[in-house]
Amino acid sequence: MQHNEPVTSGREAQLERTGLRSGWTTGACATAATAAAYEALLTGEFPDPVTITLPKHQPAFALAVESLGDGVAMAGVVKDAGDDPDVTHGALVRSTVRRGAPGSGVVFVAGPGVGTVTKPGLPLAVGEPAINPKPRQFIAEHVAAIASRLGDGGDVVVEISIDDGEEIARSTWNPRLGIVGGLSVLGTTGVVVPYSCSAWIDSIRRGIDVARAAGHQHVAGCTGSTSEQVAVAEYALPEDALLDMGDFAGAVLKYLRRHPIPRLTIVGGFAKLSKLAAGHLDLHSARSQVDLAFLGELGGLDLAGANTGLEALHLAQAAGVPLGDAVADRAAASALDVLREAPVAVDVICIDRAGGIVGRCEPRTR
Repeated sequence: MQHNEPVTSGREAQLERTGLRSGWTTGACATAATAAAYEALLTGEFPDPVTITLPKHQPAFALAVESLGDGVAMAGVVKDAGDDPDVTHGALVRSTVRRGAPGSGVVFVAGPGVGTVTKPGLPLAVGEPAINPKPRQFIAEHVAAIASRLGDGGDVVVEISIDDGEEIARSTWNPRLGIVGGLSVLGTTGVVVPYSCSAWIDSIRRGIDVARAAGHQHVAGCTGSTSEQVAVAEYALPEDALLDMGDFAGAVLKYLRRHPIPRLTIVGGFAKLSKLAAGHLDLHSARSQVDLAFLGELGGLDLAGANTGLEALHLAQAAGVPLGDAVADRAAASALDVLREAPVAVDVICIDRAGGIVGRCEPRTR
């Protein structure tokens, strides 16, 4: 698989300067595999490499597998996510194309390793294969172009599969979102931008959509698995009311501002949530730091001897100062500033590394 044009604009130009390599989404790979399989179905020959047209690129994909039978063709490409830590990097994405009923257009089927939607709230109906709208559009457009070029009606059944997709999906949000049996075929531009975290943020949004569709009145934005355990222990929330927020507090709050749920509990480590208290919306250590001076001011403490947020907490506890409660209260205020006038009540729980609650505040609105 290769890039066949220079990277020249926006974020991609920044990547070129830093040496990070962009890659291709599962949707782009599925489009390439479908284009190759459909052309082989009509001509008996697989284009290899196969070139597709994306909004800003025309990448060429080498075929990893191909098979031609009576009325059916299959082609597959290996996903190259570039330098992004994508769990589907290296996965083999296959498309099997068969003749469809006259006038049926392009019909999509989930093959092995591609999930099926079982809960409302996603951009696909319950029972549909988890092939998102944009990849479906790309695939349908390429089928139409090939059909026009080769004089065919373009009525085909396209089955997308991903080798080992069901196993890979266990490390994604799919089970929680009600996508069972495998991965989703994703991508809006076809391009994976390294460390853009767009897939994680998209999963946060889909998690909120699913929670709203299920009628949940209370969700928890959690920074990790220990935080989730605390949220469940405190409130007995169901799995689809737990948002794997990670470091992306801003993504949760901005989406809830537009798509509110009555109550949000934010649960996370004391040090991480101290960053939210200080007004940071991206809590990753590479993009925001614990402000010890801020914590000292918040608790009325001299923290000159502290090197970490955890040390600051221990000093406060030794002095009998409820710094955890103060951080929780200020973090809730920061969250409400982002939510603006959205009808969402916010409370915050700060925990230590063992999952013990070291600070909290009561739910409140702005």
